[in-house]
Amino acid sequence: MSAVTLTDVTFTYPGATAPTLRHASLDVAEGEFLAIMGANGCGKSTLCKTMNGLIPQFIVGDLEGEVTVSGVSVPSARIGELARRIGYVYQDFENQIVRPTVIDEASFSCLNFALEDYLERGMRALELCGLADRADSYVWQLSGGQKHLLALAGAIALEPDVIVLDEPVAQLDPYHADQTYRVLRELNEKYGKTIIVIEHHTDFIAEYCSTAALMADGAIQWKLPAHSALRRIDDLAASDVHPPQIALAARELVRVGALPDQTQLPTTVEEGARTFWGVPFVPRGREHVPASTAEPAISFRDVHVSYRSVKGEPHQVFRGLDLDIRRGEKVALVGANGAGKSTLMKLMCGLLKPQSGEVLLEGVRTRDLGPDELSGKVSLVYQNPEQMFIKDSIRGDVEFAMRARGVPDAAERAGALLERFRLTELAERDGRLLSGGQMRRASLAVGIALDPPILLLDEPTANLDIGTRQEITRLVADLSGVTDTVVIATHDMQLVCQFADRVVVLTDGEVIGDAAPDEVFMDEDVVARSGIRPPEIFQMGRALDCRAACYTLEEFLGCFPAWVAAQGAGGEKDKRDEGTDRS
Repeated sequence: MSAVTLTDVTFTYPGATAPTLRHASLDVAEGEFLAIMGANGCGKSTLCKTMNGLIPQFIVGDLEGEVTVSGVSVPSARIGELARRIGYVYQDFENQIVRPTVIDEASFSCLNFALEDYLERGMRALELCGLADRADSYVWQLSGGQKHLLALAGAIALEPDVIVLDEPVAQLDPYHADQTYRVLRELNEKYGKTIIVIEHHTDFIAEYCSTAALMADGAIQWKLPAHSALRRIDDLAASDVHPPQIALAARELVRVGALPDQTQLPTTVEEGARTFWGVPFVPRGREHVPASTAEPAISFRDVHVSYRSVKGEPHQVFRGLDLDIRRGEKVALVGANGAGKSTLMKLMCGLLKPQSGEVLLEGVRTRDLGPDELSGKVSLVYQNPEQMFIKDSIRGDVEFAMRARGVPDAAERAGALLERFRLTELAERDGRLLSGGQMRRASLAVGIALDPPILLLDEPTANLDIGTRQEITRLVADLSGVTDTVVIATHDMQLVCQFADRVVVLTDGEVIGDAAPDEVFMDEDVVARSGIRPPEIFQMGRALDCRAACYTLEEFLGCFPAWVAAQGAGGEKDKRDEGTDRS
């Protein structure tokens, strides 16, 4: 029986010149775990909003075709009836959390339906999501990952048959991303719930989903078993969906004759280990870069930081932190949500002062520096880029700090920055009205406008599709020569590999790892304690040889003598560039 059916659905937003959905048809069976893939703007979110009645009952427009959930026509059904049949978790999940405490939020929908057992339902949902021990906590005390699980708990408390999640791991660290998907798997396999996710991350699709559908130009192009879908490399790449790097590697090895033509492309590390077994693999040594001996740009000396709590003891973040970040270093701060990364950045730029201990910028205590002096030494680019914009144009935002400090060639410098970040044609647009990728580029331009000796980037690739993330990664990696010392806080391990020469791993306010990326990823204890997830291609190399440390697809392929020989055997460069993704 079908849980969700869309038949020839077309939808046009008010004032739009063309429809967002174009004759879209989709059938989702009961108990299915479906991933919907596709480029930004192809209609994925709009499609899912037709399933729960947001379209057309709250978001008006021209809707044609038929949408049913469990046999009920969505456009004509009452919202209350739909809420009992289909739960929805938005990408901006914090916007759907409205109650002060965890148990209040989890049981809120059930209370709205006047269900006598609303508290019991809320608690069962919290137990499923691993939050039962936080039931009496205030929502603001939760980490980002815990808030996402709370939004999911609120959606499932009414016990709907279908659960839809829009980009469920977009804002989560690897630990909480895995935790979210494990909860979804339990709901699917143990309780028979139909799960629909909008997802760009093919590694999660391969591990958790049973089927996958590709959207393009407002329509479903195809729907297949998940692993078969992920082998459609060209289709995925054409839709800005990053194909599994393991599948890309296998296709290259088939092309050069190292694997048989009939080889089924692997989509997981486990499948890759079986596929590549027997193919000569020789790990290349990575040049050891000695630790920097430069003078510290930022120093933490016995730093203690805690946050006040409305009830209970203050939440202690750092207890006697000692850390040096030296001039010229490119440092990545990694760790789970709530590990202390953002707090550390606030300490660096003076937004936060420690309760005890000292933070030093180039040897001077931050508590002794005024705002102008601090901003001249360090610049912070916020995780939410719209917070960087105060003027009504990007040009105005880029020029603002320079003009405030009387920089004589502010206009010329701003023009050069706009060109560097491909913003010239957008210069007169309000930064808050741009796309996610455009806002990221604009926020970077604002952040480096004063040539700060220290640049801090908080989650510079968060909430971006794969193509945009790759572009931002290249821009961040190319900041050498613009600023002296760069520190990023990120969950994006591919960015870590391409950017950082040093990784600082935080867990519960404690530094548990501090080394080059490959040393950190090879330390099983640090990986397990911090919940970080090494890049897929790094894991694949390690599965074949524990000495391997491959950051990119090309580095991985370079460990196969057959592939290396083929590259030098006659003009294969163009083919290599087409068949591999260096990100």
